[in-house]
Amino acid sequence: MYPIVELRQYTLHPGRRDELIELFDREFVETQQDAGMAVLGQFRDLRDPDKFVWLRGFADMPSRAAALRRFYGGPVWAAHSAAANATMIDSDDVLLLRPLDGGFPLPPSRGSELPQSRFLATLHFADAPFETYPPTDLPPLAAFTTEYAENTFPALPIRAGEHVFVWFARFDDQAALEKHLAAADPATTVLELAPTARSLLR
Repeated sequence: MYPIVELRQYTLHPGRRDELIELFDREFVETQQDAGMAVLGQFRDLRDPDKFVWLRGFADMPSRAAALRRFYGGPVWAAHSAAANATMIDSDDVLLLRPLDGGFPLPPSRGSELPQSRFLATLHFADAPFETYPPTDLPPLAAFTTEYAENTFPALPIRAGEHVFVWFARFDDQAALEKHLAAADPATTVLELAPTARSLLR
């Protein structure tokens, strides 16, 4: 389990998502892990062709700061940051979260083929910290709420002042996801997510 998780949503220049995913999956997975953090999942947002969503985990806030310094001050980011940043309009939509349960059940290794599975992230926002959490309409794969610790790496902004409850569900394929969405509340904020070939969550 990772007690600190970032939910990162990047807005990209039109038509550049596959370019970023190819670069990310090739250069930024093991290298971030070597720096001391976990790349939990990389996804295409099925509702927005110019959105890339990913999840990153840390043991705690001090180790987060150290890991981010190692990676973003290291040779891999120096070599590839210009290419990555060239695909992006905005990379500051980041929610800092903590798990409400055991976190994601993770497989022992990554695949290399594009999976058929789909994930749904459901986000509930409030005006104050949650005292009770909204009900979920199926058992969550994992659930999270806002981590209120100070950002220990200010060079990478996070969304301040948010009170959020986020839960994730996994579906075997697109048809199963669509069947669930047909009966779900359309007013709820959701992310429909398709894992990339090297996503650990798959």
